[in-house]
Amino acid sequence: MSPSSKKTEDLTYEKAFTELESIVAALEGESRPLDESINLYERGQVLAAYCSALLEKAELKVRQLSGDGLTDFEGQA
Repeated sequence: MSPSSKKTEDLTYEKAFTELESIVAALEGESRPLDESINLYERGQVLAAYCSALLEKAELKVRQLSGDGLTDFEGQA
């Protein structure tokens, strides 16, 4: 498996998360050359940060749209 050639910022959250899941599975499941493992790990780090940023942006938007009446997300499981 090679990291996606598509720019991260062009991915939807769902596509980025799916790619991240496949990278995790590849790193956990198969023996790979060190260079390939490092490349996959680096791509996974980028995707994880990107997904996190998208979730934070979505949470902020929901808070803005909901006004003061929104329950704190962090307190929810």
